[in-house]
Amino acid sequence: MSPQRRTALVSVGAAVALVSLKLGVGLASGSLGLVSEALHSGTDLVAALLTFFAIGVAGRPADAGHQYGHGKAEHLAALAEATVLALVSVAVAVLALARLGGAVEQEVETAWWVFAAVAVVLLLDVSRTLVSYRAARRYKSEALLSNALHFGSDLVGSLAVLGGLVLAATGHPQGDSIAALFVAALVLLAAGRLIRRNVDVLMDLAPADAEDAARQAIAGVEPPVELSRIRLRQAGGATFADVVIAVSPADAVAQGHTLADRVEAAVERALPGSDVVVHVEPHTDDAALRERAHAAALAVPRVREIHNLSLVTLRGVTELSLHLKLPGELPLEDAHQVAEEVERAICAAVPEIASVQTHLEPLAEASPAVELAPGEVERIVRAAAGGTPREVRVLRTEEGLVAFLTLGLDPGSTLAEAHAKASEIERRLREEYPEIADVIVHTEP
Repeated sequence: MSPQRRTALVSVGAAVALVSLKLGVGLASGSLGLVSEALHSGTDLVAALLTFFAIGVAGRPADAGHQYGHGKAEHLAALAEATVLALVSVAVAVLALARLGGAVEQEVETAWWVFAAVAVVLLLDVSRTLVSYRAARRYKSEALLSNALHFGSDLVGSLAVLGGLVLAATGHPQGDSIAALFVAALVLLAAGRLIRRNVDVLMDLAPADAEDAARQAIAGVEPPVELSRIRLRQAGGATFADVVIAVSPADAVAQGHTLADRVEAAVERALPGSDVVVHVEPHTDDAALRERAHAAALAVPRVREIHNLSLVTLRGVTELSLHLKLPGELPLEDAHQVAEEVERAICAAVPEIASVQTHLEPLAEASPAVELAPGEVERIVRAAAGGTPREVRVLRTEEGLVAFLTLGLDPGSTLAEAHAKASEIERRLREEYPEIADVIVHTEP
């Protein structure tokens, strides 16, 4: 038997003893206060039995039918206890009001044995309240905590009954009924708190303190991550966290998994014993969406160039427009089919985009061939840098001519001076040969 169930079993024994003692002495002495406390302790017996069996259920491991475990059984038991408490408190209050109004008359016996019985009750109330409270804190059990609060209210109620008996013994017989009313109000207040607390858990109310702690823990993760959503709920003393983080679409799967592990560890440190699930998704900002859409479009056969991607969001719906360049000699029907393939590919790869509008354009005609002799390059370099390049290569690529230059400079030159000379050479080459595709200048001492 688990320590929690042993604690609950002790509570059952204490409740049986208290019900017997209070009810017997209350009936013998005519004290409504003691009878009300006996009824109160009767609810303790019901509550203790519920707790005893609920803890046994809550301690079962998760199974196929209860994948989050059985922790909510404790809260169901506590809710049932609170309901019984509320009903009993109303019945006691009605009887006390009837006695105060004279509808029911009853003489209260205040012999020494009555006060001795109350002293024993007080001693038992103190003992079981402390035992249940310590066990609840140690094992983080809601059912045991509700028992501890209930037993604490019994202690206060017993003190009120003692006060009522003292008043009755000094010639104020209504003191016992007033004490009974006080006990009824006390029980009703405790029942309200228990109902609210356990309904909140059963309705998965987000625990504000735990959420703040989890957010702060995630904010401290290095490298920083973007928190898209966090959802928390509690059951049986455990916290369940669902976390969604956003990472760059360019990150590899391993990088995203590593960040998820760090977030999970941070939340578990902030909320010990919690069950954390982290979901990773790509950033959904405009730049990332355009990047993903561009990659999806280029993957379509026969697509050569995509540009002017523009996103518009209206009433929560995101639309994309783009310019698609295809060979000018391609028949319009074929070009339209390619455009539809591009639209379908983008919507499939980027589900955040609801629709795609495509503008078709012909590819630019190839410009006349441009020949660039190494001697011409050397001439421009001498004019711009005052020296002859160490190496000149001119290559023809699919994009056009590309000039590669290696330029030797004074070792004492600064990086800024070297960059300025390289930029000047590139500018002059492009001025004389605007059709050139690229100029790459390598500087060295």
